[in-house]
Amino acid sequence: MTGPFAADHLGAMVRPSPNFGERRGVERPDMIVLHYTGMVSGIGAENWLCDSASGVSSHYLIHEDGRIVQMVRERDRAWHAGKSFWKGGADINSHSVGLEIVNPGHQIGYSDFPRRQIDAVIALCQGIIQRHGIRAERVLAHSDVSPGRKVDPGEKFPWRVLFDAGVGHWVEPAAISDGDILAVGDRGAPVEELQRALEEYGYQIPTTGEFDAVTESVVATFQRHFRPARVDGIADTSTVGTLKKLQSSLLKPELY
Repeated sequence: MTGPFAADHLGAMVRPSPNFGERRGVERPDMIVLHYTGMVSGIGAENWLCDSASGVSSHYLIHEDGRIVQMVRERDRAWHAGKSFWKGGADINSHSVGLEIVNPGHQIGYSDFPRRQIDAVIALCQGIIQRHGIRAERVLAHSDVSPGRKVDPGEKFPWRVLFDAGVGHWVEPAAISDGDILAVGDRGAPVEELQRALEEYGYQIPTTGEFDAVTESVVATFQRHFRPARVDGIADTSTVGTLKKLQSSLLKPELY
């Protein structure tokens, strides 16, 4: 990294990571991708993201007490998303600003995100959105761009709180109730319609007409972000209704 590294976010500490490069095909980011660290401690995650041996980094890390550490400049390409895809694009690292949020994650002891940490995430995202003109529907979870491979930041992440502060895309989830469902083994036109709707929203999913393991994984990923009360990979009326509401809100945002 050449030249002085002044923090893009005024409240951030600077700890440069050697793991970055130039953005490819774009001059500036048009997405934000939120992760959790999935490690025992915040300082352990910070050290790992700044270690040349790790081969990974993020633009920012947000500690549980709300401290923000910037490791890669927003103009540069951090290595945080891995194999990923959204809305027809596969090089998510070139298109995004990556935020690592300290949380041990599902495999260690998944916990609620402290409000002071979420407040810091909100303030950080608000600045990034303003600087780069990022659209609400392009503030995403790591799981959204890597379904089946990643589950972070998970179903405990308070997307509604972010939305209320002007960050991200959200609608009130359709109520969970008894009704028609689509699940593994189903096939036909309703499955095709579901797959097309998920693809149109941005997820990588082929339209096969068969509710297979890939479809189940993408449905669970969608639920984890947009209908977190039940994450089971079954496309019930609540899941399908929530997806339709999200699509409608992009067409007619004044109604939501």
